[in-house]
Amino acid sequence: MLAFKNRLNQAWNLKRGNELNYRTLGGTGMQVSTFALGAMGFGGNANSDQGECREMVHYAIDAGVNFIDTADHYSGTESETILGEALKGRRDEVILATKFGLPLSERIEQRGGSRRWINKAIEASLRRLQTDWIDLYQLHAFDPLTDLDETLSALSDLIHQGKVRAIGASNLPAETIVESQWVSDRRNLERFRCEQLQYSLFARYSELAALPTCQRFGIGATVWSPLNGSWLTGKYRTKEELETLSVRAQRSPHRFHLEEPGNLEKFNRIERLGAVAEEAGISFLHMAMAFVVAHPGVTSAIMGPRTLDQLKDTLAGISVELSDDVLDAIDQIVPPGTTVNAKDNRINTRAVEEPTIRRRPVGSRAASS
Repeated sequence: MLAFKNRLNQAWNLKRGNELNYRTLGGTGMQVSTFALGAMGFGGNANSDQGECREMVHYAIDAGVNFIDTADHYSGTESETILGEALKGRRDEVILATKFGLPLSERIEQRGGSRRWINKAIEASLRRLQTDWIDLYQLHAFDPLTDLDETLSALSDLIHQGKVRAIGASNLPAETIVESQWVSDRRNLERFRCEQLQYSLFARYSELAALPTCQRFGIGATVWSPLNGSWLTGKYRTKEELETLSVRAQRSPHRFHLEEPGNLEKFNRIERLGAVAEEAGISFLHMAMAFVVAHPGVTSAIMGPRTLDQLKDTLAGISVELSDDVLDAIDQIVPPGTTVNAKDNRINTRAVEEPTIRRRPVGSRAASS
C-alpha cells in the first residue's frame, strides 16, 4: 500500500510541477503524457526479455507516462501479450492504445477494416491485454477494399458496447482524414479522434497537410518514429559509428547504407544538427524528441525503447523545450515540410504505386475524358 502511495505521489508531483507534460487527446477529455511508451519492441521484434519489458512499463508509469501504445501486429501479437502481463494491477493508471488492420497471417481474412475482422480482432486484443476495454482503438493502415462507413460503423458499435473509449487511425493522407470526418457526420457515426503519423526532424512531410488537417478538425496527433528509426539518437555521427548498427537497425541495414542517396543526405546533415544541439546545451536525442512535441498539432510522441537504459535516457529529456532560435536553425538544415529521404514517406501511396490505378485500360486511352 505504501509503495502504491509513493508511486501516486511521484506521478502527481510530476504533473503538478510541469503541466505541459499532459495534453488532451483529440477533445476526448483523456489527458495523456506528451511522451508515450511504444511497445512495438516488446517480443521478438526487439526484446524478448519479458522481465525487462515489464520493468520498462513500470518505470515509465512511475515517471508520469500514462499513455502506452501497441498493436496486434507487433511481434506476431506477442507485444500485446507481454504488455497485458506488465499492466497487471496498474491498468487504471494508463491510457491504453492498440491497433488492428495489418496482416496477422497470410490468410486474407485476418487483416483489414471489415466489420467481420474488427469484431474478431478486438476480442483477441482484449484477451491478450487482459482488460475489459481499450482506451484508444486504431485502424493501423487504410484498407482500400472496405468502405470507410463500414469500418466506422463497426468501431462505433464497439464504443456503444463499452469495449472501446475512442477510435483513431494511422498513416491516413489528409484527404482520407477529411473523408472520414465527413462519413462520420453524414452517417451519424463515431469519428476518428486521433491520427498516428510519422514525424521527425528527418521526415517533416506531415507538416504539409496531415498535421494542419488534424488541427482543423480537433483530432489528436500521436507521432511514431520521432527518432527516425534511430538516425536521430546521436549514435551515428561518424561512418565508423554507422558501421556498428543497433540491434533494431541490423534488421533493415538498407536504411543505413550510404550508397542510398537518401541515407547519405541524412548522414550529411547529422553533423550540422549535432552542432545545433551542442550550442543549445542539450543532447541530440533530446533535441529530436523536443522538436516533434513543439508542433502545436502534436499531442504525444511515441518512444520506442528496446532497453530500460534507452527509456531512461529518453525520459531524461522530457522537460526540454526548444527556443525559436534552435527551431529556426533546424529549419535551415531541414526545411519545413520536407523529407530528407523520400523513401521514408509512409502516407498511403497506392494511387501512384499501382499502375492499374493511374492508367486507363488499353483501347480506351484515346477516348475523351
